[in-house]
Amino acid sequence: MPKNTETATALTGYTPTEEDLRSVEEWFASYDELASSPTPENVERMADMAVFPLNLVTDGSDGDGRTDQWDRRRYTETMNAVMGCGGDEDVRFDSARTPFFLSPCLVVVFTDSVTTAGGEEHRMRYADILVRRGGVWRFQTMVQSGWAEMMKERRD
Repeated sequence: MPKNTETATALTGYTPTEEDLRSVEEWFASYDELASSPTPENVERMADMAVFPLNLVTDGSDGDGRTDQWDRRRYTETMNAVMGCGGDEDVRFDSARTPFFLSPCLVVVFTDSVTTAGGEEHRMRYADILVRRGGVWRFQTMVQSGWAEMMKERRD
């Protein structure tokens, strides 16, 4: 994760400590490790890293923004389906993240990611909002464009 936080500090007014930066970096390393081996057990462990209800923010091909709240069951069912759990694919993440700390316990993290699965690369840009409770980071909001149709399909 970039250690240069001058822009983020200028925008948010909070200067993260080295421990703040390290702890968020470690959180994402743990999450990415689980996501790299998509099994139902690892999706459950990923869910353990969240605060529910989980907020989702996206848009659709119609140009309208969409929001939803997922409980743990909906998150695990959707992630199992989207990630192809149980398959033999090798999944690899190469992510560049920029954290914008609002305080020691609130951070918005922007990610530019290349996911390689089955030999195909998929580029994504997204943001996560993490909250720290009792010294432990949890993700609470996921923001990424292009998922509205999938959200509608899973609801029907």
